[in-house]
Amino acid sequence: MTNIIGLTGGIGSGKSRVAKAFLALGVPCYIADMEAKKIMVENAVVKKKIITLFGEKAYANKELNRAFIGDIVFKNPEKLTALNGIVHPAVAEHFTHWVALQTFPYVIKEVAILFETGGHVHVNKSLLITAPKELRIQRVMERDGCTEEEVLARMASQWEDEQRIPLADYVLNNIDWKITLQQIELLHGRFLSLED
Repeated sequence: MTNIIGLTGGIGSGKSRVAKAFLALGVPCYIADMEAKKIMVENAVVKKKIITLFGEKAYANKELNRAFIGDIVFKNPEKLTALNGIVHPAVAEHFTHWVALQTFPYVIKEVAILFETGGHVHVNKSLLITAPKELRIQRVMERDGCTEEEVLARMASQWEDEQRIPLADYVLNNIDWKITLQQIELLHGRFLSLED
């Protein structure tokens, strides 16, 4: 049986970069957000449900109209809950099929909101990536070309690290990338020797 390591962290913590570092070590990585975006475009059942929820404008030129949907769900938590209710089960099913095909001793499942959704009960171990708030804001502003206000608004919809830390099996504070890489090597060794 393949062990599942749930990798999570707040926006700007560097969880995607950490996932890429595990991938470079040969670890199969499932990036839930990326797969969700594919499913929302390629899965006919999901697409139909999203159109029912948001109307025809949800898709433009066969692509998901993320700006349109984002604008609605940001102001309407009920719509966000409804959207998650469509997408999350489809992603969970896709992940189950994907993990069954893996032969490596463990896989990384990168999920933005692992603890918030109770997803940590479905993984063998959880790895939380943290970083000081100021550094996270700076990273997101540089990456996405957005304002501090926009970053803070996105952060407001996520849990604080203080809420996540007690639930995490491992916490990696990602400030200095050289140190982070050393920590990843150590964790890799530990994850390889996990019992089923």
